Amino acid sequence: MRRILHLRTVSGRGGGPEKTLLATPKHLGADYEVRLAYLRPRHDPDYDMPQRARELGVQLVDVPETGPADPRSLWRLAKEIRQFRPHVLHAHDYKTDVLSVLLGRWFRVPVVTTLHGYVTLGGRLDWYYRIDRWALRRMAHSIAVSPDLYEFLGQLGIPDSRRTHVDNGIDTEVYRRTRAPHECKAQFGCDPGRLLVGAVGRLQPEKAFDVLIVAAVSLLGQGFDFELVIAGEGPDRARLEALIRECGHGDRIRLLGHCTDTLALYHAMDLFVLSSVREGLPNVLLEAMALEVPVVATQVGGVPRLVQREENGLIVAPGDLAALAAAISKLLGDNALRARLAAAGRRTIETRFSFARRMEEIRGVYDRVMGAESRRQESGERERRND
Repeated sequence: MRRILHLRTVSGRGGGPEKTLLATPKHLGADYEVRLAYLRPRHDPDYDMPQRARELGVQLVDVPETGPADPRSLWRLAKEIRQFRPHVLHAHDYKTDVLSVLLGRWFRVPVVTTLHGYVTLGGRLDWYYRIDRWALRRMAHSIAVSPDLYEFLGQLGIPDSRRTHVDNGIDTEVYRRTRAPHECKAQFGCDPGRLLVGAVGRLQPEKAFDVLIVAAVSLLGQGFDFELVIAGEGPDRARLEALIRECGHGDRIRLLGHCTDTLALYHAMDLFVLSSVREGLPNVLLEAMALEVPVVATQVGGVPRLVQREENGLIVAPGDLAALAAAISKLLGDNALRARLAAAGRRTIETRFSFARRMEEIRGVYDRVMGAESRRQESGERERRND
């Protein structure tokens, strides 16, 4: 049995990587045992990973912290490594990258990381990211979720043999449309007879939900009959609420807060919009396309590899308010185009972005890393015998 210990830092309910990690044990294979170790603020009222893990039968180690540099975290993770004896440590953010490199050297365990992208920028985070670059250069292998992140790893001097591009993936059996939009809209307080535009993501500036809201206001002013809902929580909530009040369309534009049933929300949508100015390859876009929701997305990160203009969605430049409004209006006014793009989006996910395909590639990374470690240990043993 090959044992993998994932390490991740999170606050609140996390984001797209949490969905990936929770789905990993089911898809990785019976010859692997997977455990998740989550570092989180001790008194975070929104943290719910233990409950989510229990519901899916996933082993999770909870590591509450009193601050961002709690020294007890290192010792708690060291204790877990002694007990679990993983063959690979797999990190998922700048903090666990550094901790994993230290622990990997301590316990002689190879370390892999997934680079999800530096979405939030500025302030002390820029300093943390510089530290992360030190850790990335010392990984046994780095996985990038988009081509631009793969190239970024190359710019750090990491050779091709120690980096791999693996796209995010979706469980196409779970994310499969079973209901029509009008059957689900009332659950979210929406008019079943009105088109519903939706977005999902943490409420923070890089998601550019303010641009989406202003675009929606413009279209409502032109007479388009629709509602806009945005699901998620975050530090930008007060600003977005003020913007909605100022625009005077609170009956048509709403922030839903944290949504516990995103599957039902996708089912309710007639159109999904990703307005971000920075992303890797966002799970929410994959989920919407898997649920046969036609999409408008910005040309950021790995999105252009997923969304091809007029083939399986519409794509616009990030921050371009006029282009975003035009793309949304084009889909709102064309039922046949929405249906065609929705079907093509589903085919794209099934053929290129399924979770099963993703995990095949991840297994390949683990096999190479563990094979290299085994060869290194055998070489060391031969040298000791020769001495």
